[in-house]
Amino acid sequence: MKIESRLAQIGSQEDPATGAVSFPVYQATAFRHPKLGQSTGFDYARTKSPTRAVLEEAAAKLESGDRGFACSSGMAALQTIFALFKQGDHLIVSLDLYGGTYRLLEKIMSRFGVTASYVDTNDLDALETLRTPSTRAVLIETPTNPLMMITDIAAVASWAKAHGLLTIVDNTLLTPYLQRPIELGADIVIHSATKYLGGHNDVLAGLIVTKGQALSDEMAFLHNSIGAVLGPQDSWLLMRGMKTLALRMERHEFNSVKLAEWLDEHPAVESVYHPALPAHPGHDVQKRQASGSTGIFSFRMKDARTIEPILRHLRLIAFAESLGGVESLLTYPAVQTHADIPEEIRRKVGVDDRLLRFSVGIEHIDDLIEDLGQAIEAAGAEIGGERA
Repeated sequence: MKIESRLAQIGSQEDPATGAVSFPVYQATAFRHPKLGQSTGFDYARTKSPTRAVLEEAAAKLESGDRGFACSSGMAALQTIFALFKQGDHLIVSLDLYGGTYRLLEKIMSRFGVTASYVDTNDLDALETLRTPSTRAVLIETPTNPLMMITDIAAVASWAKAHGLLTIVDNTLLTPYLQRPIELGADIVIHSATKYLGGHNDVLAGLIVTKGQALSDEMAFLHNSIGAVLGPQDSWLLMRGMKTLALRMERHEFNSVKLAEWLDEHPAVESVYHPALPAHPGHDVQKRQASGSTGIFSFRMKDARTIEPILRHLRLIAFAESLGGVESLLTYPAVQTHADIPEEIRRKVGVDDRLLRFSVGIEHIDDLIEDLGQAIEAAGAEIGGERA
């Protein structure tokens, strides 16, 4: 069955007792035992609940994994994964990293003796240089957020497997509709499901998918023990969002490519970071390992003074700190998503005071170009007035 059909049918055949096409929300935390020593398969909602179980099974199948785990947020999912590691363990992590992940590693996991090194994960020589006897895993964002750096997942997973390391891939920006890292050799896939999977800026959730019996069993133990699980109502909202993922991703991608091409020709823009553009350094790898690109990209203005008036003059596009919803959002990473990363590190990577990140929604492309165009024009007029 094609992925479009599997997405649309999530939960539609899972309630034979009633035939409900939309799987019900089981708002229950406790479940009766038929008799001593017997269970319906559900005992306590932290361990397993009916609505969440349908979501988790769907996630595992979509990502070609063995087990799925729904968490209360993307960060909760990361924390659950990081609980695999112990004091003294070392991780190799993507250089251009989401600020929340950096914060979790450097300000929380460091307290427990887990260390991380940051590198362009597409550079196998650099990975080998950083590998130590204590290294346990490689954590990859591809594309990265916000500079859209692309990693060859198959190459890194092969290298990691040869050294007995786990490969963890954040697939938030592409989703299983466009990229399936486990099929390329990854062991664990993670999503901030708040983003494209939910798709409507109305549910906070995270997903983990694992491959392999032993790893899946260990993750199930951690998921239950830590308890940062997704509630039934949010599980239902996430499933509802995922049913339209294929249609939404196609529109997100179409709009984002058109906007990236338009900005790439704009005289006020210095550079555009979108893997669909042929000049992007990861363009060929992206085409090889994914069936499309994403709805998010970044661009750098030539003059930092234009940033504030651009954000102020937006009418349709919202100045907000998230991504992946049907509504278009413009984010200023230096003061929002990446504020927890020290300035010298941010600037070295390229997250400076001229960079904007665009999560492109499903509005009409002409309206998006018109709105961003008038905001840039208004900003330019203000800057011109300052010069005068």
